[in-house]
This record gives sequence, C-alpha cells and structure tokens, in this order.
Amino acid sequence: MSGKLYVVGTPIGNLEDFSPRAVRILSEVDFIAAEDTRVTLKLLNHFGIKKELVSYYEHNKISKGEILINRILNGESAAVVTDAGMPCISDPGQDLVDSAHNAGIAVESVPGPSALITALAISGFSSGRFCFEGFLSVNKISRKQHLNEIKSERRTLIFYEAPHKLIATLSDMMSVLGNRNIVLCKELTKIHETVMRTTFKDALIFFETNTPKGEYVLIIEGEKEEIKEYTLSDAVTIAKRLANSGESMSAAAKEAAADTGIKKGEVSKMSLM
Repeated sequence: MSGKLYVVGTPIGNLEDFSPRAVRILSEVDFIAAEDTRVTLKLLNHFGIKKELVSYYEHNKISKGEILINRILNGESAAVVTDAGMPCISDPGQDLVDSAHNAGIAVESVPGPSALITALAISGFSSGRFCFEGFLSVNKISRKQHLNEIKSERRTLIFYEAPHKLIATLSDMMSVLGNRNIVLCKELTKIHETVMRTTFKDALIFFETNTPKGEYVLIIEGEKEEIKEYTLSDAVTIAKRLANSGESMSAAAKEAAADTGIKKGEVSKMSLM
C-alpha cells in the first residue's frame, strides 16, 4: 500500500503561527521534501523534530520528484514544505503534488500562513475577487506583455517582488497600469511588519531615498469601471431611438430613465417637444 503526501504550511515569519498539527505531521512522516533544507532544518530544530530532509527545488524537481514519488508508492509517508508559507504556490511543490495525484497517491493538506492572503486581508482593498500573478519576469519584453494582459483586469491584483527589483517593477507597473492605489507589505508577522498604502507615484518617490529591503507583497487595485454620467439629452436620445424601433413613448421613456437615472417625467416631457 502506498503512503501519503502531506502539503504542510510553515510560518512566514513568526514561529508562533506554526500549528500543533503541523508539528505532529512533520514528526510522524518518514521524510520531508524541502525547498531549502537549511531553512527547514532551523524550523525543525526549533520544535525538536528530527527527520530526514530531502532537497526538492526548481532545478532538481524532475529527477528528484520521480524518486520521491516511488518512495511514497512503496509505503513511505512524506511532507512537502517551502521556505515560508504554503508550498505549491509559485513553488515547485506544485509539480510533486501533481505527480502524486497522477500516481494515485493520497494528498492531504495541513494549512498554514500564506503571504498573499495575509497581505490581501490587511490591505483594505476589495477581496471578493482577486488575481495572484506571482513574480514578474526579469525579461523586459515578457514583463510588459504580462502587464498589458492584465491592464483591464478589474479584480485586485497580487504580486510578489524581491527588493532589488522593486523600483523597476513599480516603474513598469505605473507606465502600463497608470498611477493606481497600491499596498506594499513586507516582514509580515515579524517585529518590523510594514504595510504601506500609497500610489505607484508616491511609492517611487519614497524609494528614491529609502532603499527597499525584504521580500514584498504588492496589492494593486483593479482597473476602475468608468461610470458614465448621462444628461437629459442622452436620455431623450435613447427614448426616441426606442420609440422609433416600435416601443410606445411611455415605455421608451421608462426604459431610458432606468438606463440613465434621469426621471421618467423629464424624459417624457422633453421627448414630446
């Protein structure tokens, strides 16, 4: 009988956010697949967990993934973790989970903190619908193409960015998306947690004299829907067009009033003049 793969979330900064269940699972599995074994070892040592660590990251995921899947198929249980937060989000763990499903291996979640959800929750921006866009490419052409693809997106946008690329990213975003409202979050759950709510323009001014430090989560407002302000003349034009298409003037005025917000009586009166 094959074993099981656990997807285990780890703290994004504050170790107090590590759940008792996560500690138990990591203590019970046969081995742990980690993005950076050095980072994960510090976490395990803090909680007194002694377990085999297997390096599993972007550049060895194909060769190592097959080995790990075979071990689980032979009855071992495993956990996959990332350096911080939930694995498999902009992370090679996604491939391991996909391979596990394809091999008929049971996959179980042990949820934990997530930088993108944490940042969205404290941004104050619309969270009913949002898009996670991960990291922008370092290739200039790919970056501009990516930004142009989401230029008209009305949902809140979420990006990750490294400090040494932040200024260039903010500049590119403003040139394509316009000077939108944004929230920049860093050091989430740590002592120096920073939440900066501003605009692209003001952020760029700020970073002219303040060197970016730490990994950032960028929350960007989606494109605003333009609300057309209708005049009485607009409403009359609509009503006359509807009347010419066969509707009664009363029905046409009512529909035009509903579409424009202009009072029906005013539309009816002007339509008859």
